[in-house]
Amino acid sequence: MHSLLGEPTGQGWIQLFELATALVLSALIGLERELRQKSAGLRTHALIGFSSALIMLVSKYGFTDVLGDRVVLDPSRVAAQIVSGIGFIGGGLIFVKRDLVRGLTTAAAVWLTTAVGMAAGAGLPVLAVATTIGYFAVVYGFTPLSAYLRRTQPRARYLEVIYEDGRGLLRQILSTCTARGWVIARLSTRHLEASVGLGEANLSRGGRDSDGGLADPNPVSVVIGMDGIGSYEDLVAALSELDGVLAVSATTPNDEIDPEVE
Repeated sequence: MHSLLGEPTGQGWIQLFELATALVLSALIGLERELRQKSAGLRTHALIGFSSALIMLVSKYGFTDVLGDRVVLDPSRVAAQIVSGIGFIGGGLIFVKRDLVRGLTTAAAVWLTTAVGMAAGAGLPVLAVATTIGYFAVVYGFTPLSAYLRRTQPRARYLEVIYEDGRGLLRQILSTCTARGWVIARLSTRHLEASVGLGEANLSRGGRDSDGGLADPNPVSVVIGMDGIGSYEDLVAALSELDGVLAVSATTPNDEIDPEVE
């Protein structure tokens, strides 16, 4: 009975415990991803960790029946293919939209879940548990730290300001930006028609004549690319208070009005 259910066949209680350990630990990681509503959640991570442990066990014990004087096997050969195979799943979770990369953390979680399953299947439950604890320490402990570091590091922002022409407002706009901790990196201007780019909410102050029309028939739009750590909201409020500024709005490099005049 021991030869059938224990070592070296790999079909004993020890191996069942290793599979169960992989399933529980990978499900815990997947539960965290599920609660955060990520693309790969509870079921995906549980299956990845569980299958990784099984493949590890197959690599260790699956070929013992063909061993002999002329047959020598590498017990790590099949297990090594898990590392390359999981890359296809991880790569499918990552996508790029404009200059933003999404899914990297989830792909890394899938990679780590694979490692946890392999460790459990290899008979290293202490390392598997320690790695799972380390995962939760990273995702919950490093998130506030990462947010703090982002707030203290210079970041690029783009702003579109529409103002009345002929009043020297561009110099005031730029000085307002620099006075609040922003460095001007890019700048482009364009003359607009009187009705272009001006919402009703942004025309509630200044820039109108006695008949309710625009005092300046040709307002100017300036798109400003800035780097800095200042308060973006405070800057928008300060620019909106400048006499002659008609509208202030956030924009992106792809939304610049006329990049050819830059």
